[in-house]
Amino acid sequence: MAYFDAASAAPLHPVARQALLASLDEGWADPARLYREGRRARLLLDAAREAAAEAVGCRADELVFTPSGTRAVHSGVAGALAGRRRVGRHLIVSAVEHSSVLHAAEELERDGGTVTQVPVDRAGAVDAGAFAAALGDDTALACLQSANHEVGTEQPVAQVAEACRAAGVPLLVDAAQSLGWGKVQADWSLLTASAHKWGGPSGVGLLAVRKGVRFAPQGAADERESGRAPGFENLPAIVAAAASLRAVRVEAAQEAARLRELTERIRARVPGLVPDVEVVGDAVRRLPGIVTFSCLYVDGETLLHELDRAGFSVSSGSSCTSSTLTPSHVLKAMGVLTEGNVRVSLPPGTPAEDVERFLEVLPGAVAAVRERLGAPAAAESAPQTGADLVVDAIGRRCPIPVIELAKVIGDVPVGGTVRVLSDDEAARLDIPAWCEMRGQEYVGEEREERGTAYLVRRIT
Repeated sequence: MAYFDAASAAPLHPVARQALLASLDEGWADPARLYREGRRARLLLDAAREAAAEAVGCRADELVFTPSGTRAVHSGVAGALAGRRRVGRHLIVSAVEHSSVLHAAEELERDGGTVTQVPVDRAGAVDAGAFAAALGDDTALACLQSANHEVGTEQPVAQVAEACRAAGVPLLVDAAQSLGWGKVQADWSLLTASAHKWGGPSGVGLLAVRKGVRFAPQGAADERESGRAPGFENLPAIVAAAASLRAVRVEAAQEAARLRELTERIRARVPGLVPDVEVVGDAVRRLPGIVTFSCLYVDGETLLHELDRAGFSVSSGSSCTSSTLTPSHVLKAMGVLTEGNVRVSLPPGTPAEDVERFLEVLPGAVAAVRERLGAPAAAESAPQTGADLVVDAIGRRCPIPVIELAKVIGDVPVGGTVRVLSDDEAARLDIPAWCEMRGQEYVGEEREERGTAYLVRRIT
């Protein structure tokens, strides 16, 4: 089985396993106690903090360990907002932040604060100038990920940090996806990360808060981890997380070059192997191991099952792979095709042979799904029968509305329109994306009694 979902969780690094087993014997006592076993545990905790702080690029007394990356984000956002409550209650985030950041923003809005979401371009990157323009006198905090977790696009963190510094606004950087590859080269104020993203054990997050940043920990007071992460420390996991972070950094430069070559191979060859595919994310400014593409006329969940049966573990941002049936907020913000989405995220050590085998299997898997859904062939057309057509796709989910549109676009003459009726949220994104990919004109949408009508004009 080839595991291609390292962006969700990287396989446990051998160094992490060794450190975890060793510290189970040595680090079980309370590091706050003064007897021998407690002192030994304290030495392990201090050494882990020093190692993690060096990797992050901060002082050891600026870093605390949390029970998860999500908890690090929530604690960081809440503490920074509370520390600057006299300035205002305005938070700035990018539209493609991890859900933990967006959920923290929603919590602020429920509590009466305001949030500005900075949009991204079609590659998934924010414009540093637009981010700077959102800063105001009442802005308490800004949040920007170092790199996107779904498409791999790196963000202009250094430029945004400079603008935030000039405005006197602290910047929280979510470095979960990038920290294993290197330090965040920017003048950030707060930083969060999660150990299972770089091959450490799950259940360990990092929160770094620079000295001088106004920060007020929220929740009941606790003496551990500077009051910023209450509860008994999971010392064996913390030691393993710090040891594995140091280990992956030693391997990072060489492994990054190798994985970039493999993901570039996928980016370059998939459009030639599979018709009607959109490769998304920045082609240059991206993480080494992530490549994402979307296939027209494909049910994402079915495609993932096909690839799983073929021996490949991948993930997807398609709405039909989630229980909510809502498209990925990242793909939605980018304005790209959401259905049939596949994210390949290669863990360190991935053999080139696995990538080649994936490229051999993918075309057949996509073709099988399309055939099952009754998708049109690439050259399929029909006699032109009239100037306008209506496609009723009410009650039919991803990607059926787009498939039905593709089947009938040839039935109208150039200049004629197809009116697609749909109550699927994904249609609002995928019909315009289809038009752009196929050279047709998306006219707009109109509310209907049973849903929404999406108007497409044939121009080719």
